[in-house]
Amino acid sequence: MPHDGQTMTEAAMMPDVLDLTAAVLPELDGLFASARETLRARVTAAGRLSAPALEVHQHQAHGVAWLATYVEGLRQLRAWAGRVAGDGHFTEMEALILQIGYGEYLAQIAGGIPMSQLETARLGDMQTTWAPSDAATRLMAMGNSPAARARLVTLMRDNQGRATFGTPGLDAELEMIREQFHRYAEEKVIPVAHDWHLKDQLIPMEVIDDLAEMGVFGLTIPEAYGGFGLSKAAMAVVSEELSRGYIGVGSLGTRSEIAAELILCGGTEAQKAKWLPGLASGAILPTAVFTEPNTGSDLGSLRTRARKDGDGWIISGNKTWITHAARTHVMTVLARSVDGTTDYKGLSMFLAEKTPGTDETPFVDPGLSGGEIEVLGYRGMKEYTVNFDDFAVKGENLLGGVEGQGFKQLMQTFESARIQTAARAVGVAQSALETGMQYAEDRKQFGKALIEFPRVAGKLALMAVEIMIARQLTYFSAWQKDHDKRCDLEAGMAKLLGARVAWAAADNALQIHGGNGFALEYRISRILCDARILNIFEGAAEIQAQVIARRLLD
Repeated sequence: MPHDGQTMTEAAMMPDVLDLTAAVLPELDGLFASARETLRARVTAAGRLSAPALEVHQHQAHGVAWLATYVEGLRQLRAWAGRVAGDGHFTEMEALILQIGYGEYLAQIAGGIPMSQLETARLGDMQTTWAPSDAATRLMAMGNSPAARARLVTLMRDNQGRATFGTPGLDAELEMIREQFHRYAEEKVIPVAHDWHLKDQLIPMEVIDDLAEMGVFGLTIPEAYGGFGLSKAAMAVVSEELSRGYIGVGSLGTRSEIAAELILCGGTEAQKAKWLPGLASGAILPTAVFTEPNTGSDLGSLRTRARKDGDGWIISGNKTWITHAARTHVMTVLARSVDGTTDYKGLSMFLAEKTPGTDETPFVDPGLSGGEIEVLGYRGMKEYTVNFDDFAVKGENLLGGVEGQGFKQLMQTFESARIQTAARAVGVAQSALETGMQYAEDRKQFGKALIEFPRVAGKLALMAVEIMIARQLTYFSAWQKDHDKRCDLEAGMAKLLGARVAWAAADNALQIHGGNGFALEYRISRILCDARILNIFEGAAEIQAQVIARRLLD
């Protein structure tokens, strides 16, 4: 609380916030270590992780995964603040984001981390306790105060022209890339995206041509194969800014990223030379064909089969939730080719060529059929069922030329895919924040703008804070990948948190709109639908927490 003679506004910013947040991190590491070891003791038998025991104690395990995510998120928020301070850009806005983030997340760690709207991970569930230090207690008591939130929103209102609220902390090259794609989203995507959504239209080919010209599809493909050879950090920045415009546009590059990563990691030199230049230029549009109607996340039990036929292969089976399947040129198909197998060891990956179709006639090749799945959001590329009925694939298009490597090859792409999905989530969350803030500025009730009411302003402030935490965790994951460090854990955390942040931002921005937010004509209704998918694809939140928990116990 402010001392005598000090106003709430003056007390909003804690002058020693950099020192306080740095001091708290070691005790958070200790808290997490305690929770992890308690979990380990409950799910380990004879020195090995017991899958049945991990399932029995799933709530505890997922709580530990969320605790680890919060600790890493706070660590990266503090690292961001330190870098920004070192560059001389640590202003009052950055200080408020830092202290509110710590104040709120520390309070949630102490009282319960929301894993979903109905499920809370409490320290008691993790069989551990925490006696917060003076630094942690002070941050929880004062960091996320009403005065701090009010002051942050005042600063946000003064800086609406900025793409993000708070310096992102990017280097000069990445900032230039961000500005380029921010302008494109503002000028070419945001004005028309809601119309595409309402009409359930495929994103126009003109947009795909624009993105190809801007290098989106070859962003991380090595220059030797026609790409730009840029970093995963650049990919994250581009995905974030384009998804801020419309998640469909931000996701177009995901198809090429997955296909290129598969070929780069598992393809032969001939396959790299054949496919990568076309993917990089946008001349070849790919789609990922993995999921089946009865398998979902259990890819190891896939039933689609590939059998040898002379020098080639014949594929039969059914796939579902295949994004942008109609007008693509190649499908990366995961199918079972090894006879007598029932698990992931029998799966192979195929580069199945197809003829692009249209919205009206999506599939035109012999042995290929399917139909559109009507969806709430994420509409710009459309979702399809794809049926393979003795569909022919060239023998040279078995990825890597070796059977039984498909699951391993796919696993190699998960880090990049989840980093990109986290970046898309940050972009959608940013879109929700900007949309909600603009409405709160424009809408007048009881003689003043909505943004002047504390609870409305508080929602906006916490959106900005959580977005920065998710953003920095995503950037850190990309940095790890760019420096050849294993980052499946960090990428999974970024995706897990980013998806929740996007949904919370969209839901709260719609709440700010009131009844109008429920009307289809307002774009927040689309953003809400688009945000919801992020907690499901590329690993549902529950699967993601399970994967993180297992990885923490390695």
